[in-house]
Amino acid sequence: MIATIEEPGSGRPKAARRSRRQSSRIAYLFLAVLAGYALLPIVIFAFSALKTQADLGAHPLSPPTHPQWHNLVDAWTQADMGTGLRNSVIIVTGTVLGVCVIAGCAAYAMARLDLPGRNGVLTYLIVSSALPIQLFLVPLFYLWTRLNLYDSIPGLIIIYWAVFSPFATLLLRSFLIGLPRDYEQAARIDGAGELTILFRIVLRLSWPGFLTVALVTALAAYNEFLLAVTFIQTPSRLPVSLAMYSFQQGYTVNYALVSAAGLIMLAPMIVLFLALQRRFVSGLASSGLAG
Repeated sequence: MIATIEEPGSGRPKAARRSRRQSSRIAYLFLAVLAGYALLPIVIFAFSALKTQADLGAHPLSPPTHPQWHNLVDAWTQADMGTGLRNSVIIVTGTVLGVCVIAGCAAYAMARLDLPGRNGVLTYLIVSSALPIQLFLVPLFYLWTRLNLYDSIPGLIIIYWAVFSPFATLLLRSFLIGLPRDYEQAARIDGAGELTILFRIVLRLSWPGFLTVALVTALAAYNEFLLAVTFIQTPSRLPVSLAMYSFQQGYTVNYALVSAAGLIMLAPMIVLFLALQRRFVSGLASSGLAG
């Protein structure tokens, strides 16, 4: 028999592959735990939507033994969720368009133009993003009443512009700083103005950043509750985020129908995020705000 002699160091590649394989298993296990941690509340929420009120109180975490599919129909009709979804679409669309315009112009000015006091404006945006909106409710309520903007969808959209634009500006500014300036300099040599450069060059290069801003703003406006319940009172103008109020009678709440309405409200945003998740993650990563 001929004995094979291994060269020194020949076992290192195998050990390295084994180590990488073990690290991959640990990473996948960790990600699976995180996925379960994120999905478990949604699963329990779906279970609650398909139970009776008595079954929900007796077994709050267990799967439904006899699914009550009519809860979804009852929640849709009793809360008039069709009207709420229509109002939410109007509010989200108007908010996203306005925030993209405001934040896009502001971010371009801060990232590309040599303006005095840019650091002060940046500090102001960071501070204003951190302040709670509750500080401004009373003066804003008084001002909106005087301007006849109270209890109107356009009035709520304008408030959302002011609330969501600072963070959107910071996100877009981080994205624009990373873009090359070669095309802009070539356009200036050809005599193009700043607005032409903004709309014909910068916007085409920075659409992933705008898509990220649009998604973040849409999710925030769709789920917002405090400002909507404060500045909208007419039932036909209420967004879908206030539909849960329809199931409160006196001091009792039908939590099964609340869960069913929440599941209906959650479905469009889940579909939208799953359809655009890669664009969303890549936009956050390229803007420098991920991780």
